This record gives sequence, C-alpha cells and structure tokens, in this order.
Amino acid sequence: MANSIQDFKSALIGGGARPNLFEVTIPTPPSGVNLTANFPILCKAANLPASTIGSIDVPFRGRVFKVAGDRTFDTWSITVINDQDFLIRDAMEAWMQTIGQYADGSGATDPNSYMCNAFVKQFRRGSSTVGKNTPTGSGLETAATYKFYDIFPTNISAIDLSYESSDQIEEFTVEFQVQYWTPSTEEA
Repeated sequence: MANSIQDFKSALIGGGARPNLFEVTIPTPPSGVNLTANFPILCKAANLPASTIGSIDVPFRGRVFKVAGDRTFDTWSITVINDQDFLIRDAMEAWMQTIGQYADGSGATDPNSYMCNAFVKQFRRGSSTVGKNTPTGSGLETAATYKFYDIFPTNISAIDLSYESSDQIEEFTVEFQVQYWTPSTEEA
C-alpha cells in the first residue's frame, strides 16, 4: 500500500503502460486473403481479451466445494480505419467468404485453411533504443507481446453512411474467435 505520493511515484515505473502504444499483426493470413502492409498502421484499436477459469460447484454434506473448471477465452475485436480502396475490408470479407460462401452456405471444412495466428505488441513509452523488438524507426521498445492462436473472423461491423458525416473517416470492427492466447516472446 502506498503511504505517500513519493511511494506511488516510485512504484509507477515508466509512467505506466499506455493503451495507445500497440501494434496488431496477422503475419500469415489464410490463402487468398491479402492483408496489405498498411494493416498494422490502419488497425486503430484492439484489446487484450479476458480469459476465465470457470468454477465447478461440488456439493458435499450441505456445503459447496469449489473446484477449478475449464479456461475459456473471450472473442477478440479490432477496429480498422477504412482506406479509400477498401483493401482491408475486402480482405476480411474474402476471409469470411472462404469460411462460408454467400450463395450456398458451403465453405472451408479444414480449419487449417481459414485459421491463422495474430500478434499484439504493447510498447514502452520513453525508450529510445531501436532493436530487434522495435518497429523500425519508432524508438519504441516492446514491453509485452501476446500471440492469438487459430483466429478467424465471425463478424464485420456495418459502416454507417450519411450526408452529415463529411468530417469523419470510416471505421469498422472485426470480431475474431480465438482458440487461446498466450504471452509470447515470439516475433511477429
């Protein structure tokens, strides 16, 4: 427990992690999905989703004994700034088209053909070292990396169109199913 503001300042090393210092990459999307090199730049928002270990209640002589259950992982969503050529949105729609065809509901049956891995890197503020864990020229050092295993999109949000929105750039969200995620030292 912090006893003084000085104790608090000493504990807040580096000024605290900042949610705007991140990068999302999907290095090897499924075949036929062309994510442009601009994807990490135009991916405006993401999250580090929760994982939960369930609880199993076991009744015993009038009491309830709690036992650890299975771990589950929430869906993962990202927000993307739409480019004028719809390149990233087209890629996400093509990915979903591979999974489930528009016309007849057919689609990929081999999970290896539509699932891939993704990475989220969280960067440190104030570092001036450029190294192997640093985006070229950014001056940011990687604080943490998370690897998302076997993801695939299940929802692409609507883009609202309106004559009144003349001073806005279009955005859309993509929701992915995640088998699981881990903290990672692997490079994206």
